[in-house]
Amino acid sequence: MGPLGIPELLIILLVIMLIFGAKRLPEIGSSLGKGIRTFKSAVTGEDDKEATGSETTTSSDKDRL
Repeated sequence: MGPLGIPELLIILLVIMLIFGAKRLPEIGSSLGKGIRTFKSAVTGEDDKEATGSETTTSSDKDRL
């Protein structure tokens, strides 16, 4: 089996359009993109930095009171 060429990709796209319909494809694409962005941010640890910053702010606020 060789690499996928243009004809094979067009056939796959046609099958996907038949299964999901043209109206649902943008919805599926946007949810897939959102999932990929969430996964990347979880892997890089961007959420951890934000959570740590809010926790330190909360503890410093408690010290003031």
